[in-house]
Amino acid sequence: MAHSAPLVAPQPALADALKKFVGKDLLAHVFTVDEDSITVTREAVAGVMVELRDKLEYQQLMEIAGVDYPDRAERFEVVYHLLSVTKNHRLRVRVSTDEATPVPTVVPLWPNAGWLEREVFDMYGVLFGGNTDLRRILTDYGFQGHPQRKDFPLTGYTELRYSEEDKRVVYEPVKLAQDFRNFDFMSPWEGADYVLPGDEKAGGTGEAPGKGAPTPMTAAEVKKSDDDKAKASPPPTPKTTDTPSQTGAGAKVNQKAAKTSRDGASAKPATKLAKTPATTTAEKAPAKPRAPRKPKTPENGGGDA
Repeated sequence: MAHSAPLVAPQPALADALKKFVGKDLLAHVFTVDEDSITVTREAVAGVMVELRDKLEYQQLMEIAGVDYPDRAERFEVVYHLLSVTKNHRLRVRVSTDEATPVPTVVPLWPNAGWLEREVFDMYGVLFGGNTDLRRILTDYGFQGHPQRKDFPLTGYTELRYSEEDKRVVYEPVKLAQDFRNFDFMSPWEGADYVLPGDEKAGGTGEAPGKGAPTPMTAAEVKKSDDDKAKASPPPTPKTTDTPSQTGAGAKVNQKAAKTSRDGASAKPATKLAKTPATTTAEKAPAKPRAPRKPKTPENGGGDA
């Protein structure tokens, strides 16, 4: 099966060579996507590495990784990645273990394994027997637990940060603005089977909470709703003020408006002016229709001669 990774030289005789030099310590050999992976017994991993390095010419240890399978009895796998420079080939070696059983160290064979085994120990908690410097390498010295285990709490209990005031790493309780939320990856049209937070407040939709969005109204329902709005009585006209002293802002404001201003004027209602005798006579006289005006002509002195 071809893939986009750089091509390596195939090793058709590798299976026979592994059976010859590894023997009964070889538990499985898998060839997938042009890569060879073998599984060996945990107790014999150091001896198997000697055979692979000296007899099969895998000179370099490139990486040591950890894998966690919580459902297995031996939940952890330690994976070694070997490189043969002379044959241009890579080999993956797997070893299974649990939380308490140590894996033999390969530091005497490859000194760089000391740093790599410390990383696996820090992230997964796998022990390596014979490693004299098995300390944490990525987390802080006072850190509790192992970050890459699948049983590690997601929210945590304490957090660490570098304090500029103390010039050191300090531990503080975790303060979460919102609790950790588990999301159900389901169809957005179906909705959840339980009531989601906030749906209990959505009243008047006509549908039970947690069942998705409300069903759109039909054409008949829309027409009926428009007719009901048209028949509804208009809103009452807002009441205006009756006198200038009423501001419409309440009794307190009205009292302030009635007080004397700085220039001596006071807010008093406007008084009616006294009527003259001519105005009184004009109001009592009946209105007479006005006769239409005659147009001016040369005969009555108007227009051009």
